[in-house]
Amino acid sequence: MVVTIGATAAVGVLIAATLLGLYQADQTSRILGLDLAVAVVSCGLIPVTLRWPLAGGLALGVLAALSPVATPPATAAALIAARQRRFPVALAVAATGIAGHAIQGWWRPAGGLSYGWWLVLLTAAYAALLGWGALAQARQALLDSLRERALRAEAEQARRVAEARVAERARIAREMHDVLAHRLSLVSTYAGALEFRPDSSPEQLSMAAGVVRAGVHQALDELREVITVLREDNNEADPTGRPQPVLADVACLVDESRAAGTSVRLDNRIGAPTEVPAATGRTAYRVVQEALTNARKHAAGQPVLVLLEGSPGRRLVVDVRNPLPTNASASPARGAGTGLVGLTERVQLAGGQLDHEISAGEFRLHARLPWPA
Repeated sequence: MVVTIGATAAVGVLIAATLLGLYQADQTSRILGLDLAVAVVSCGLIPVTLRWPLAGGLALGVLAALSPVATPPATAAALIAARQRRFPVALAVAATGIAGHAIQGWWRPAGGLSYGWWLVLLTAAYAALLGWGALAQARQALLDSLRERALRAEAEQARRVAEARVAERARIAREMHDVLAHRLSLVSTYAGALEFRPDSSPEQLSMAAGVVRAGVHQALDELREVITVLREDNNEADPTGRPQPVLADVACLVDESRAAGTSVRLDNRIGAPTEVPAATGRTAYRVVQEALTNARKHAAGQPVLVLLEGSPGRRLVVDVRNPLPTNASASPARGAGTGLVGLTERVQLAGGQLDHEISAGEFRLHARLPWPA
């Protein structure tokens, strides 16, 4: 609205100046009434031209054939059409304006200038207006494109930040589960012994309580280590100096489960576990850890078989099996299944595959991990 009023006022001033110049040049002109009428109609067509450049431009081009008063709005219409519309539309408005001024110059010639030069200067002026408008339109299109790209880049950056936050939260949750679930399941086993065997000797009760205390203390230490590792940019190594678990640590994991009362048989068919890459070995360790934790929670008292096999250039296979409990009361703990979901994601990120199934009365967890040559 403000632009429309400003443009109308500016062109109106030019029309008034042109009309005043014509009156001073010939105060007895009999066509002064025609000039006044064209001036009024031209002022009224300025808002129309700003909204509909083609219709307004063509009308002003026709008025330019009647009076020089229409010259300012007609040329302004050509510039507006060149800035707002496609080039063919702007060219049609400019051609109408040139034709109208050619007629005007024929029956109302400008003093001191031949008709031929009038047409040349007129055509050059309209060509300049077309070029100016096209350049302004291209610049505006470029600015709009850059603005759109900036907004799109900002939205993309916001999306990446949100995805990074979600991924980081998932990684933290996965690490927390891997570390704490195993340790707390051991603590739960010994605490259960204290609850269901109150008639044990003081020495046995003291030993079980010591194991619970040590297990909780170790769980807190491991939680602190996980948080420290997650805060570091490089999580391949623990900045506290404690190495991350590898495949060789599976034996210690099995010994801990045996000490908690779980019968575990480890069938290690890998000659030198140290040859397994650190990342692959760590993933295999987490698979065994999750399997032993689930066995203690859901199949307490059942034997567990852990099989490790593979060779460089092939795959590292981790297969853990345990029979299902004979009755429902044997496995009072119930989980949400998030451990296997997170473990599946971890194995897939490592380039492997994880399957779990219940078959022939036993639960089987089978992982296949890449082992480069």
